[in-house]
Amino acid sequence: MASSAMLRRLILQKVSARNFSAHMDPKKAAAALDFWTKATFFGIPIAVGLGLLNLYINWEEPVRPEFIKYDHLRIRTKRFPWGDGNHSLFHNPHLNALPDGYEDEH
Repeated sequence: MASSAMLRRLILQKVSARNFSAHMDPKKAAAALDFWTKATFFGIPIAVGLGLLNLYINWEEPVRPEFIKYDHLRIRTKRFPWGDGNHSLFHNPHLNALPDGYEDEH
């Protein structure tokens, strides 16, 4: 707890020592610092939690598009340096088609 008080004092000294165009007195600077500290430690976890709740409630499984073998798509001019050369680094066998179709359809 003492280290946070020392850090707060150091920040207030730096803020009040600077010559800003709209100079703030130390009491207002301390109030602003308290506000942003509380907003950071309480507001961010609430915002992240609400985002995760929204993701959980509105989750839908992605629909896989129908595979159509076009001649101009999936041309491999440069092979990937890992595996067999057809799978990208983040390959998903359910959603990413290979030149001959999806892996689980064969």
